[in-house]
Amino acid sequence: MANNIKLAEAKKAKNDEFYTQYSDIEKEMSAYLEFDPDVFRGKTMLLPCDDPEWSNFTKYFSQNFERLGLKKLISTSYAVNSKKYKLGYQPTLFETSDSQYDKNKTNINGKIFTLTHDKTGDNKINVDDLEWHYLEGDGDFRSAEITDLRDEADIIITNPPFSLFREFLAWIIDSGKEFINISNLNAITYKEIFPLIKNDQIWLGNGFHAGNAYFSTPFAEEYGDSVYNPDTGLVKFRNVCWFTNLDHGRRHQPLPLMTMSDNLKFSKHKGIRGKESYDHYDNYDAIEVPFTDAIPSDYDGVMGVPISFLNKYSPDQFEIVGSDAYDGSPPTKKYPNKSKVVNGKRMKSKTGTMGCVIREDDFGSGTYFDVGYPVRAVYKRIFIKHRKPSK
Repeated sequence: MANNIKLAEAKKAKNDEFYTQYSDIEKEMSAYLEFDPDVFRGKTMLLPCDDPEWSNFTKYFSQNFERLGLKKLISTSYAVNSKKYKLGYQPTLFETSDSQYDKNKTNINGKIFTLTHDKTGDNKINVDDLEWHYLEGDGDFRSAEITDLRDEADIIITNPPFSLFREFLAWIIDSGKEFINISNLNAITYKEIFPLIKNDQIWLGNGFHAGNAYFSTPFAEEYGDSVYNPDTGLVKFRNVCWFTNLDHGRRHQPLPLMTMSDNLKFSKHKGIRGKESYDHYDNYDAIEVPFTDAIPSDYDGVMGVPISFLNKYSPDQFEIVGSDAYDGSPPTKKYPNKSKVVNGKRMKSKTGTMGCVIREDDFGSGTYFDVGYPVRAVYKRIFIKHRKPSK
């Protein structure tokens, strides 16, 4: 049992320990600055769950402190002993060269870095003017010490542990602060998060280039050649995005669309082109739209779209009405008995309630459910409608 617990903790640490690239941070912040050049001016910025000595978040905001017009920068880190992994921590030269360095405190206390003024006397405020000391606790964002810093801040920006994202976002929402944070795209479907997106309280940020996020991590080599690049030392992930409640221009850009008839004639997707009509779900009152660029411009009803749609979502163009992964959108039909079909061979299913399913003419070679007739399940869907123009 003890070994299983250690393995689980190691896996969680591996999935949490990612360091964001400077270029990705710069690109994301530029989107907010283009929309509002004064978005950070006069603000106190908090970067929790960070490692300030080598964090690109700390580096970016300290190097651009004057240009952004920041009032104060605060960056905090976890203590070494509070981290889920142990890799033989070596303190940085920055840390050991300072007279306040304490080997024991480094293990049990987090650190706080602040930037407010020109400390070096070179008439600039930048990374060289950072001041630091040990926190009283281990730097956990849930502590009273870090919560007090949250309450002092105007904006909270970081790449928090993915496994704690639900709790971390709730911690921010409870404060009413502005934020820009990174997480897995699947967080969209969490019951604690989807209602916030549906109600336009939070949304996706500008995004990573071509949908690809590259992180450095102590576990890079464990990911294999498919995602790990030994030349850069980075791992590549597609299923990552920025969540925020700060406005940016891209979320107000309408998605160019074709009519339903034109999609059925000319769409580049085989699952759309050549069909007589869009599939209607058997258990939800909505049509299936498997590709964001195949959303018909002239359909007034509810449409089920992939969660990746939110990368193109404009609240001026669409209304989010629900999701099949969230209890607030109950199905119109429930199936009392289900049998799963795998490659044409019927097997008893022990699965729970299904999301959106499409009725089929017969059982194919993939995975189907027998509910008295064949149905095929699709991946998680968000339900949307075109927003009617205001009169």
